[in-house]
Amino acid sequence: MKTSEDLRQQLHSINKKSYPAYKGLKGMYGFGDYILSIDHVQGDPFASPSHISVRISHQSAGFPADYYNTPLTRTTLCDYLTRRFAEQIDHYTFRAKGSGKSGLISVSRCGQEVLSRTACEIDEKGITARFFIGFPANGRTINSTELEKILFDFLPVCVKKAYFYSSQNKQQLLAWIHTALDQDYIRQELRRRNLAAFVADGAILPRESGVSSRPMKDSIPFTSPDSLRISMDLPYKGKITGMGIPRGITLIVGGGYHGKSTLLNALELGVYNHIPGDGREYVLTDDTAVKLRSEDGRFIKDIDISLFINDLPNKKDTHCFSTLDASGSTSQAAGIVESIEAGSRLFLLDEDTSATNFMVRDAFMQRVILREKEPITPFLERARDLYEKAGISTVLVAGSSGAFFHIADTIIQMDNYVPRDITETAKALCSQYPLAEISVPEFTMPHSSRIMTKAVSAPGRQHRGHVRPESSDRPERLKTKVSGTDGFSLGRQEIDLRYTEQLIDAEQTAALSLLLKYAVEHLIDGKRTLSEIVEFLYQKLLQHGLSFFADGRETACGYAVPRLQEIYTCFNRYRRP
Repeated sequence: MKTSEDLRQQLHSINKKSYPAYKGLKGMYGFGDYILSIDHVQGDPFASPSHISVRISHQSAGFPADYYNTPLTRTTLCDYLTRRFAEQIDHYTFRAKGSGKSGLISVSRCGQEVLSRTACEIDEKGITARFFIGFPANGRTINSTELEKILFDFLPVCVKKAYFYSSQNKQQLLAWIHTALDQDYIRQELRRRNLAAFVADGAILPRESGVSSRPMKDSIPFTSPDSLRISMDLPYKGKITGMGIPRGITLIVGGGYHGKSTLLNALELGVYNHIPGDGREYVLTDDTAVKLRSEDGRFIKDIDISLFINDLPNKKDTHCFSTLDASGSTSQAAGIVESIEAGSRLFLLDEDTSATNFMVRDAFMQRVILREKEPITPFLERARDLYEKAGISTVLVAGSSGAFFHIADTIIQMDNYVPRDITETAKALCSQYPLAEISVPEFTMPHSSRIMTKAVSAPGRQHRGHVRPESSDRPERLKTKVSGTDGFSLGRQEIDLRYTEQLIDAEQTAALSLLLKYAVEHLIDGKRTLSEIVEFLYQKLLQHGLSFFADGRETACGYAVPRLQEIYTCFNRYRRP
């Protein structure tokens, strides 16, 4: 390993040379309390910025071991440190001048949720922080004087203030750790008390705007109905009260704009921990929960949708159903079956984004179109069996059909953002509006052993009916391009994730592209099932992090760990023969 003075001399020697001379800087340099590593150098000042990492030993950083001795506290501490570093570099980015991205200093921008990111990782040796720097140039001529300013003047200040315990607001940091531990305690209580979710009294559910996930100012704090109010004694916050949503079937109703979808949105994001002060930090949901919706036109491959759809007029087998262009009802049926396979114990649905004919058929329609002429068994007729026979609960927002009152265990009316338990009142009315007697097909859990196959036969080329020989041990090399949380491209194929509503960060999408790319290049062999491949990837992800999938290259900043459910969702949208 070289010293910081070696780096300074190299910078002096390449000043005003052609931009590719920057490549010679790649390597590790000792800066006293930390090691600076230049992992990848951009090709020119207009290209994606260079990858930089800083390694700090635990002895130098000085954080108490209790702050990083479990996966939960490690993730929380890393999230906190990344936010502190982002605050520091905001004072210095682009203060070094030049062409293109010259002088840029950037790192992952964390939202309201706490995610495990490659921007900061902690292991038994210490802290590794990753970020980007735009190496300065005038045109395509190196301006190493400006880079020297970044590496020797700006960066040491940012690193010291962000990654050393002596520079932290210790009370604030402790609050983050304690909040995470309290959130974990609530999740354990959900399982112990047989609850699907918990919404704390005083929580701020509305968000600032459609493009901002920060809490809305002057919004009405959440107040739980007395009949559903429970209390918990958290390890650090102490006693807390709030609404416990029991497992089973919960119906959320109310007039338009009264907060039904706002509550559901808080529940769907309750699978993540939130930062202190978010307003939703004590809104926790079963962490396997999946928000389901219809997706007209989506790809479906070898799914057993017979639980909901049977006896199609074209005689197509619904026990192993495939289509390139699914209808709304078919896509929603497939989404439920895929979520069962992914291990979800809670379904979240909104009538507004569901296929009407998949959700319910009213009495008049059943009289006009006889049962034997309708291949769809509506969700209304399956929700009870899903809970009682498969252990899968449902939280459903409804505003148009009263049929759902008959199957609900708990009914919550949102009235000007205030929830009211109207279960007894609504159940009393159900006798006045009975459902028609119907014969429901027997409930049989869907079975799947889908074999994964490749959709490409050559690097960057989409499948055209020829499968790469399994005997070939030469891995394919596919390029990926991420489009925010909407999806990504792998080779020439687009993976559409627009309707995966619990995918909240583009860095999670980037990680999904990395996982799918690794699977296509190394795992898909025409023998392994989709479940086997996804479970293998997820276990490696938990054991080794995203560095396992970097193919020997340095792990870069810009990735966040997705849930198992989103990995399944991604792989199910990979088009293959």
